[in-house]
Amino acid sequence: MTKESWPKDYIHKEHPKTRPADDFWGQVSRTVGGRPVGQEQIDMIVVAVRSGLHLDPQLDVLLDLGAGNGALSRYFFADCRRFLGVDFSPYLVQIARQNFEREPDYRFLESDAVAYVESEAHPQAFTKVLCYGAFSYFSPTDAHRLLRVLGERFGNVKLLYIGNLPDKDRAHLFYPAGKDFRSLLDDCSTPIGVWRSQREFAALAAAAGWQAEFRQMPRAFYAAHYRYDAILRRPETRSVRQR
Repeated sequence: MTKESWPKDYIHKEHPKTRPADDFWGQVSRTVGGRPVGQEQIDMIVVAVRSGLHLDPQLDVLLDLGAGNGALSRYFFADCRRFLGVDFSPYLVQIARQNFEREPDYRFLESDAVAYVESEAHPQAFTKVLCYGAFSYFSPTDAHRLLRVLGERFGNVKLLYIGNLPDKDRAHLFYPAGKDFRSLLDDCSTPIGVWRSQREFAALAAAAGWQAEFRQMPRAFYAAHYRYDAILRRPETRSVRQR
């Protein structure tokens, strides 16, 4: 079975079961050539997210959408007062609960991300949102709904960090020379998901009420040549001086 022929949701729900129970990075396909990335790569992600979210361990309540098995999430427990990781893969949430959950303040929940943000009973409790490596797998409709609902219902969230986004303008640097990849760029069910240029992502964010700022990982990062990170903020409101 080639990656292009994987059935829908295979990479998220079935592939993790093919990896050893302690192969946390392999389960979420944080790999190069099929082998899990090294700790130095994970450290770069952690530094980038901490720098972008400015987490306060005394004040912030972090929501992690597409948290997977919690292997990345755990690095931010000490940086926030409370934490909730949400993922729609029952197996990955089970791994997260068995290995990383620290109740009652650092928990994981099995749920579709859009369904969760639309139904969360206490959205005002959260102050920051992380979505690392999962956003490209939302359909265009769900991507817009997710950002719009976060803006409308999660009123105390002023900052979103959306990481590891595949850049449509640099897709040619990822795919082999000679491969016609055009049909893959807008398909959220592929192993990479939807590719968006920074201009396209900024427009998506703006349509949902957010301003986007973009960051690049260091050159030593394994995916720096074709991915970028986005930090979303609420638009600044400028008072109009009365004359």
